[in-house]
Amino acid sequence: MDINEFAAVGTEAAKQAGQYALDRLRTDFSVEHKGTINLVTEVDIAAEEMIVTRLQERFPDHSILAEEKNNETRGGACTWVIDPLDGTTNYAHGFPFFSVSIGLEISGKVLLGIVYDPVRDELFTARKGSGAFCNNEPLHVSKTESLNAGLLATGFPYDIRTSEQNNLKNFCAFALRCQGVRRTGSAALDLCYVAAGRIDGFWESKLNPWDCAAGYLLVSEAGGLVTDYIGGSASIYKAEVVASNGRIHKEMLDVIKTVGSR
Repeated sequence: MDINEFAAVGTEAAKQAGQYALDRLRTDFSVEHKGTINLVTEVDIAAEEMIVTRLQERFPDHSILAEEKNNETRGGACTWVIDPLDGTTNYAHGFPFFSVSIGLEISGKVLLGIVYDPVRDELFTARKGSGAFCNNEPLHVSKTESLNAGLLATGFPYDIRTSEQNNLKNFCAFALRCQGVRRTGSAALDLCYVAAGRIDGFWESKLNPWDCAAGYLLVSEAGGLVTDYIGGSASIYKAEVVASNGRIHKEMLDVIKTVGSR
């Protein structure tokens, strides 16, 4: 297996899809509802097809796990985990904060992560054991030592109106204990920003594998810590995460434990 080839093709696919999404921003495109507030646009679907087509042409024996229409299981060692447009609600409203996220899982471990922000032309990349980068510049998590001085980010699930596990209690608790909480609408970019030291911590529940496959690796490779809500091992197949610079991680876990709510 050639991780360099995987990285090159994955990067090409992410940038192609990202540029397409940027070109279509604020143009007429169809928007459909997968749920009350869960949207999908024709751009999501077209971007996913671009990525999947490119990957399958080069790696026909690889499996695909993508958000919209490509969820294939072939039993191979390699699975591409793809969010073609992370931040669809932002995108549908013309709010310029969205990304393309691609992770590569090999034998059950994510070894490659790529997140492309076409608005800022920022390419975040990470390989297991080789560090994290933005436009080829090394990334490092922040050095913030206390939650009180920390800037955090989070998101809310699509069933926020109907489920008691909607993150609102956690949001209120963190808002009273940190310097600020941002809700950007793209979990993939939130995780990249933890890796880049732009924010100090991130938590969210009810995530899908394509939301976080690349981002978890980026945070880890930038020197951060990624766990579940009780400090256990993180997994892209678990629905909850706390990601931080490591220094404020225990305080974040303590807040969630105190609130006692997802």
